[in-house]
Amino acid sequence: MTLTVGVLGTGIMGAAMARNLLKAGHVVQVWNRSREKAAPLEIDGADVAAMPADAVDGADVVLTMLYDGDAVSEVMRQAAPGLQAGAAWVQSTTVSLESVGELARFAEHQGLVFFDAPVLGTRQPAEAGQLTVLAAGPVDQRSVVEPVFEAVGARTVWTGADGAAGSSTRLKLVANSWVLAATHGVAESLALAKGLGVDPEDFFGLISGGPLDMGYLRAKGDAILADRLSPASFAVVTAEKDARLIVDAGQAHGVRMDVAAAGAERFRRAAEQGHGDEDMAASYYASFGS
Repeated sequence: MTLTVGVLGTGIMGAAMARNLLKAGHVVQVWNRSREKAAPLEIDGADVAAMPADAVDGADVVLTMLYDGDAVSEVMRQAAPGLQAGAAWVQSTTVSLESVGELARFAEHQGLVFFDAPVLGTRQPAEAGQLTVLAAGPVDQRSVVEPVFEAVGARTVWTGADGAAGSSTRLKLVANSWVLAATHGVAESLALAKGLGVDPEDFFGLISGGPLDMGYLRAKGDAILADRLSPASFAVVTAEKDARLIVDAGQAHGVRMDVAAAGAERFRRAAEQGHGDEDMAASYYASFGS
């Protein structure tokens, strides 16, 4: 099935998803606040729109991959004049639980079929079309968006027995809490090794092949040690935003997220030191200086 997909937001993730939609044979219309980030997609065959409403005009599916819930709300209100009643809205931005409800209500008001569909993965799996899509939405409408999920991901995990919006975002926040904690664990361990004069290879050798060893540790550790933090797989500033969403979600449900809160501060310090656009493994630098 060939679809017309309007992609709003062509940053690290959105651009990769748009390219994979094009590779799958879909018609893709894109918009980004900074047009220069969307312009390269024109070479791949996308129609680069000047306004959000132009990008969603005639779209069977609208896909949002923006910074946060406020950005999604603002851009979708700008897109409203071009929205087609009955179109599916795949909302893939990681947002707060409160925002999910607000966006779902906006979709209902506009006559859109809302899918809460954040993704798990960073730059490399996004570019390879190997994301994991966490999706919640009406069971009888899933066939409309499945071609989109198949184009951008290797796996779709449907959440929530009734398809109600929010269950996917809840799972994404839980998964991100682990990813961010693991990232800080790598960064702090290597920072401590530097401070104590321990060869990082001695640390890696000590845990090699055991239950404490894992591919993620090696990947982030190598990026830190080789200073390969740009281009970012997942930027520090975005990781800080997600960490604060995790803290807020926990607080709203009676759960203290002390590690996530401390991690958000590490990301903030790294950004202040000039590492905001680098990979989140730049949390390493938060261990040094004030």
